[in-house]
Amino acid sequence: MSWIPFKIGQPKKQIVSKTVERDFEREYDKLQKLEDQTKKLHKDMKKSTEADLAMSKAAVKISADLLSNPLCEQDQAFLESMTALDTAMRRMDAFNQEKVNQIQKTVIDPLKKYSGVFPSLNMAVKRREQTLQDYKRLQSKVEKYEEKEKTGPVMVKLHQAREELRPVREDFEAKNKQLLDEMPKFYHSRIDYFQPSFEALIRAQVVYFTEMYKIFSELTDQIDQAGLTDEQRERETEAKLSELRALSIVADD
Repeated sequence: MSWIPFKIGQPKKQIVSKTVERDFEREYDKLQKLEDQTKKLHKDMKKSTEADLAMSKAAVKISADLLSNPLCEQDQAFLESMTALDTAMRRMDAFNQEKVNQIQKTVIDPLKKYSGVFPSLNMAVKRREQTLQDYKRLQSKVEKYEEKEKTGPVMVKLHQAREELRPVREDFEAKNKQLLDEMPKFYHSRIDYFQPSFEALIRAQVVYFTEMYKIFSELTDQIDQAGLTDEQRERETEAKLSELRALSIVADD
């Protein structure tokens, strides 16, 4: 969102003070940044939930592939372990889907709705700018007649120009005042609007990871029969790999 004023001839009379114009630009700049940040956050949240879903779906696919491994038909212990893993992955995927649905409703959708307000704001700023240009044009026209010799025809045109200027000036002043009053209110309202969403995001994550702790704790109890440490498992794996390497069919030439 960008605001580029139209370039026209400036009247001699300063119709908008530098202070007012500076205040307006400052408030509008804050809203421009807010719009950009809101759009970026919306995009990032969508990417995050899509990645979450892809992760859990991939985990389910891996566990299903392992469960269909021919070894499961030959080794009952392996079958039981893979069945437990597959059940855990499917539970994880279900809770993940629930979490993503919750985030969609409480965070992503509100972000999208909030972003949808900015086009109307931009249009209000554009109308204010267009009215300002009309104001400047008509003010210049009034000044032109004021500088001429005060003949009858000139005075008539001056009167007409002032009458034409008056409603435009009032319209601009009304638009300018409304925006200066409401832009700060809109900016500060972001906290009240987004706080419930971010609180809901935190709750959804807490519930999800609490359930994940339960699921994987149960899975550990089911498959960790020997109660080996990670270091012991690593040494056991290395020993098995050494045995495989000792076979003649995989020996180096």
